Amino acid sequence: MKRHTLCWLVLLLLSGLAQLALAAGGDHGKHGGQHGELAVGLASGPDGALYAARVAHGHIQIQRSQDDGNSWQAHARVNRDAEAIAADGENHPQLAVGTDGALYVSWSRRFEQRFTGDVRFARADNGRDFSAPITVHRDRSLTGHSFQRMHLGADGRLQLVWIDGREGMAAKQADREYSGSALYATHSDDGGRNFAAEYKLADHSCQCCRLALTEDNDGSLLLLWRQLFANSERDHALLRLPRQGAAEPLQRATFDAWRIDACPHHGPSLAVDDAGKRHAVWFSPHGEDGPLFYGQLAPQGVQGQRAVGGPRAAHASVASLGQRVVLLWKEFDGEQTQLLAEISDDGGRNFRRTALAQSNGPSDHPRLLRHGQRLLAFWHSEQHGLKGYPLP
Repeated sequence: MKRHTLCWLVLLLLSGLAQLALAAGGDHGKHGGQHGELAVGLASGPDGALYAARVAHGHIQIQRSQDDGNSWQAHARVNRDAEAIAADGENHPQLAVGTDGALYVSWSRRFEQRFTGDVRFARADNGRDFSAPITVHRDRSLTGHSFQRMHLGADGRLQLVWIDGREGMAAKQADREYSGSALYATHSDDGGRNFAAEYKLADHSCQCCRLALTEDNDGSLLLLWRQLFANSERDHALLRLPRQGAAEPLQRATFDAWRIDACPHHGPSLAVDDAGKRHAVWFSPHGEDGPLFYGQLAPQGVQGQRAVGGPRAAHASVASLGQRVVLLWKEFDGEQTQLLAEISDDGGRNFRRTALAQSNGPSDHPRLLRHGQRLLAFWHSEQHGLKGYPLP
């Protein structure tokens, strides 16, 4: 398999799956060049405010909202010198707020050569004045380090996980076969002043699908991602990152056996409820159902797997709080893009569906965020801007 395969849209056209392109993005085709800067990172602060990290002209701008995301005010600028910052729905800046109000931001910086970049980080101990950005990994090879995910634990540990191209590059130089990319991680226990040497979590991940990183009930982290299995099957894998010690071996998490020699640019989402059930949503356009699916991940397989939305449903997110479980996605109907949700108040046994918004033109992936004792939906569209939507 080649290190970099045909782009997703070209593959769709060649295979006659043009309708799946709409499912993968819906409204991207008309405005793809503008879509990137709609991508946003979100976090809830201890002061009751919401914070957003947005990219404009090579800078990450922090905005703040005190009305559940109805309006936003300028708050801070992260990087003094402009950089080529990745800002699309799968690969956007990550934002976290500490209990003391400190802000932490990570992002992918792109280099001129295609498929190359590094993972950057900056902090503002006082919530406004950011340190000079640093590269969190020690590897400086000209390859891909991107699609990072960041998690701030209750103990203050910052964990970063990303998709890394160094293994594929080394294999190519040695004339060896290597499918996909690798996953690497690092962490900081001093507020981002220093990061541990990065360590590999897995080989053969999909090259450009977002990662899902969430906290389990015991404080360890769970990582869900699209993995390359045998026979070019691009299903999902799950592994646990304990607070101490090495990561556990990966486990296959979904069993759709979708075979394709390309990256769909469409990663999963994962949430753990109070009972320890692992709720997941993912993209797998094969067979008569889908392309979006929901299920509960268990050691013996996926429980209750079913399709979510229609044939053009895309880019779903899942979150849980107490017994409430929310599925959120966007869906193009041929005229407009709808923001849709399914809500359960009994731990995922029963769901009701609701429409939250609609938009013409480009939009970011929809996102869910815990804000105090509520879950809020967020959607950034060119037509309406970045808005928070209460869930009934």
